[in-house]
Amino acid sequence: MAQDNTRRTDHSGIKMGFVTALFAIALGALWVRTGWVQLYEGDALADQASRQSLAAEYEYGERGRILDRNGEMLATSVEAQSVFARPYEIENVDVAADTLSRDLKLSRRDVYRKLKSRKKFIWIKRQVTDREAAALNRADLKGIRLTTEYSRIYPNGHLAGQLLGFTDIDGRGREGIEHIFNKILSPSKAEFVVQRDATGRHLYLDAHGREIDVNGQNVQLTIDTHIQHAAEQALANSISKYDARAGIVLVVDVKSGDILAMASEPFFNPNTVRSSKPGQRRLRPVTDIYEPGSTMKPFLFAAAIQEGTITPDTLIDCENGRWKVARRIIRDTHPSKWLPAHKVLRYSSNIGSAKIGMNLGSGVYYDYLTKLGFGEKTHLGLPGESSGILRSPGSWTSVDLACISFGQSIGVTAVQLAHAFLCLANQGATRDLNLILSPRTERKNASIQVFTPETAATVLKMMEEVVQEDGTGRSARIEGITMAGKTGTAQKASKEGGYGDQYLSSFVALVPAQDPELLVITMIDEPQKANYGSMVAAPVCREVTVRTLAYHGQLSETLHATVEDVPTVDELANEPLAEAVPAPVARIDDGTVPNIEGMPVRRAIETLARMGIIPVLKGKGMTVKRQEPAAGRPWPGNRSKEGADDVFVLWLS
Repeated sequence: MAQDNTRRTDHSGIKMGFVTALFAIALGALWVRTGWVQLYEGDALADQASRQSLAAEYEYGERGRILDRNGEMLATSVEAQSVFARPYEIENVDVAADTLSRDLKLSRRDVYRKLKSRKKFIWIKRQVTDREAAALNRADLKGIRLTTEYSRIYPNGHLAGQLLGFTDIDGRGREGIEHIFNKILSPSKAEFVVQRDATGRHLYLDAHGREIDVNGQNVQLTIDTHIQHAAEQALANSISKYDARAGIVLVVDVKSGDILAMASEPFFNPNTVRSSKPGQRRLRPVTDIYEPGSTMKPFLFAAAIQEGTITPDTLIDCENGRWKVARRIIRDTHPSKWLPAHKVLRYSSNIGSAKIGMNLGSGVYYDYLTKLGFGEKTHLGLPGESSGILRSPGSWTSVDLACISFGQSIGVTAVQLAHAFLCLANQGATRDLNLILSPRTERKNASIQVFTPETAATVLKMMEEVVQEDGTGRSARIEGITMAGKTGTAQKASKEGGYGDQYLSSFVALVPAQDPELLVITMIDEPQKANYGSMVAAPVCREVTVRTLAYHGQLSETLHATVEDVPTVDELANEPLAEAVPAPVARIDDGTVPNIEGMPVRRAIETLARMGIIPVLKGKGMTVKRQEPAAGRPWPGNRSKEGADDVFVLWLS
């Protein structure tokens, strides 16, 4: 037995060697495979792994805000969810199209067409509601995602709407401040990479954080929301009262040139831009051109005084209200013979102004008008600003010179008029209007000394008489406050040629009269129930001025001025004037209407105004041909007894 065990062969070494060889071959194969993967497939596999575990994300900043001078919000942005698709990731297009069309209330056909697109990214719906976003989150569709955008809102509705402008759905400014400062307000976009797990959930593991500021910059205006609101409210009341077509109010701080309010009606709410009309979006103070009428006369007087053509006491023959220039008859609504120059301005004589202009000369007057900025833009930078209309003096006829002297045959914008009056208020030196506090932009326009300080002070004193004495602007008078002002009632050109029966009523106020701090300009376009600047526009200026002064703590907001007499009517520029006839004396009775037929329009309106009546004027002329109600009838508005008419109408001849 011992011998048999000795003869048996020991194969354990062979077995161990075989196993070792197998392990060596397997290990070698693994090394070969590893080498192959590392050397030949490494880049491709690494890229695939990155696509599976890393995702590129974009962060969109918030558009900058628009603020008023006190930091109050005029325009801002709020977060909104938007839906987009990556078509190549969608597994079932039909299911996705059905879900999206149902939850987002979209056309299935349009959604399906978008999802079949070969693009890597496509918008499905922008700025969805919270309910729609929640529905999509519950649906959890692969390839359909929500992203955060910003929607533009204007917290104050139509307040300064035309000035602010609006943005499109992509956040690009289209009009107003939103447009001209679009680059500054626009946000930027930051791209970053996040890791995600096998289920696709994002793992924000960036320990360093993101320091990129992607928000747009803010823009701060000179506008004061409180004064803007007062201007818009007063303007709306006047337009409603007189059934006017449109209107403008400008309020300017004289010392700085800052525009505190720029109101324009019809109003425009940038929150509802899709339902607005182009006429509502137009910023009338910079786009619309008007023949300003008598509000231009102070510049004529300043030029004539500066040139030594007149002094405030120079006597001027006003021709008893009727004067012929070439083939044109110029008439005054306040017929007078000899008037000193300061009363020519106080009573707004067109004839007296025309004579001053003709003595001054077209070339000289044109030079002053261009120095004041007429005929060119004010360079506020607002879209659509007009240069106005100021023809070369070489083309002026004698009639043109006469008309331009009292504010017709020349076209200006409200901001041009404000810029020119700012010169008078600033001791005769021009000063730029400002609309932007931040970011402050450099203005290349240097100040020009157009008039001497003495000339400017003299003209302001003459304008003070318009309000504080028996001039055409007495309805703007404020108790305890001195005001320099000028009324304007400009006949508007007709489409058929010549002048029609529509008017621009305007008033300019400077407070206080000497060394002014506040400039207020009002223009009411095509008022229907009355058309005189003293009746229509001056009360608006007064209301805005009172509320502005009260806001600054300079007087009580409930102040009511005491006016001893009812204001006289303003001139009716270029309106035909009948020959003077003896005026009948109206007998005023509290119970019945007096007989005012045959009376001059000015006296008739004064008579009715004492009774609280503003008549409707029909026809052309300056003498009352017929009245309704007739003499002896009850006063309008049931003043005394039943059966009274609602309005008082005067037919003129």
